[in-house]
Amino acid sequence: MPSSIGSATRIERALLSVDDKSGLAQLARELNALRVELWATGGTRRALADAAVAVRPAEELTGIGSWFGGRIKTLHPGILGGILAPRTEEGQRELAERRLLSFDLVVVNFYPFERHLAEHPDAQDREEFVDIGGVTLARAAAKNHAWVAVVTDPGQYVPLVEELRAGGGTVSAETRHRLAVRAFERCAEYDEAIARGIGPGTDAAVGFPEELVFRREPLTLRYGENPHQRAASYGVVRPSGAGLHPAPFELVKGESLSFTNLLDLDTALGIVGEFPSPSAAVVKHATPCGVASGPTLREALERAVATDPVARYGCAIAVNRPLGADDPAALHGVFVDLLAAPEFDPAARESLVRRAKLKMVRTEPPRRDAPSWDAKNALGRLLLQETDRRELLPTDFRRVTSVDATGEERCSLDFAWRVVRHVKSNGIVLARGSQTVGIGSGQPTRVKSVELAVEVAGERARGSVLASDAFFPFADGVEVAARAGVRAILQPGGSLRDPEVIAVAEKAGIAMYFTGWRVFRH
Repeated sequence: MPSSIGSATRIERALLSVDDKSGLAQLARELNALRVELWATGGTRRALADAAVAVRPAEELTGIGSWFGGRIKTLHPGILGGILAPRTEEGQRELAERRLLSFDLVVVNFYPFERHLAEHPDAQDREEFVDIGGVTLARAAAKNHAWVAVVTDPGQYVPLVEELRAGGGTVSAETRHRLAVRAFERCAEYDEAIARGIGPGTDAAVGFPEELVFRREPLTLRYGENPHQRAASYGVVRPSGAGLHPAPFELVKGESLSFTNLLDLDTALGIVGEFPSPSAAVVKHATPCGVASGPTLREALERAVATDPVARYGCAIAVNRPLGADDPAALHGVFVDLLAAPEFDPAARESLVRRAKLKMVRTEPPRRDAPSWDAKNALGRLLLQETDRRELLPTDFRRVTSVDATGEERCSLDFAWRVVRHVKSNGIVLARGSQTVGIGSGQPTRVKSVELAVEVAGERARGSVLASDAFFPFADGVEVAARAGVRAILQPGGSLRDPEVIAVAEKAGIAMYFTGWRVFRH
């Protein structure tokens, strides 16, 4: 019978029954090297036999093989008794009387109900992918974690082996408890996925999940919005049901990210994901202060950081192309706190490593066709909305002045509109070509945002175009733009004073277009 060392349990016998075979053979070899006796169920045993790993068939413990097409294999006292038996004197006596073998480690994961549902959303046989035996094994081992360790995720294999090596083949009580909690969580996730999969799981009208469950993830945040505030990151467990989604980025260089780093990164990636051509977004305090596209990434970077040389200090920058060897030259003299790219050329990394305080993140802009939600916290409530991905169509340009914009100005208006939807309301963007020259954001009055954008642009405002995230409630904002030399304006329209606003644009020779829809961002 297994012995205990203090609160640690020596692992002498393990049961393996997994659907996901990732890392299985290596785990089994490591356990064999630690002199752990291995038993496995049908498919797991065959996979290990193919990998030339010695393992005994679990059917020897039950004598029943596989019943009802595999529905019953492990639901038997010959297996469950060896997992659930307490390792007390009375428990040991009963194990001996019933000639049962005890298990100190159970490695199990479940039939891929979630994956089957995702791949075959209209399948009528979805109940056939509901795992019964695996969930029972996990719950039994977790219930008896005072003596048994349970592993339910291939990601747990390496830490387990490391602890076994360091502890002379033992697993601590703390680890067994942590693994048991995770096993119960996984069972709950799996059951939730099944309940959703065989019944209505969303608001049919809008497709919102009925329930979201978050779990704190291992991502360490240095602090919150201010250094005296602690912060943590939580990932969605459900409705995916398959555990936490992996972090969508890799920290290539630098210390751990902060709360505000993540906010800046999210904004910057959302912006560069708007554009098919090489693009760069400069973000400060979760709002853009420079965006540009260009024929090359280096040119896009140069133009983006040129928008506001003052605001860019300590910024976050995201690009939508791999950073090439010569691209970092565009950032000469620019203090960048965080730089995100899909990939970094080795030469680019080498030149950027010299920047002591720079954090580098490898990540891709979000796919525009992937489901996405924006969340806000208010009054102790989680508010959820669809991510704004409505496309601006040529038919959305409804001209309301006699003056028409040139083809180049219309392209620039389209560019500015893609940027302004990421600017904090009230949002104003001035652009020339595919480069921002002034951005005004976060002001309680729209005219003040126009004034800020014009101030940043300076002489570059003359000949620029303007995009506004919502209508002009008064004509004063257009008057400021006209004095600065703006040539065209794109705005939603819909104000009671639209006639006054249009009249000011007409008098100034500004081409004005209404979209009919707004892009607020709070």
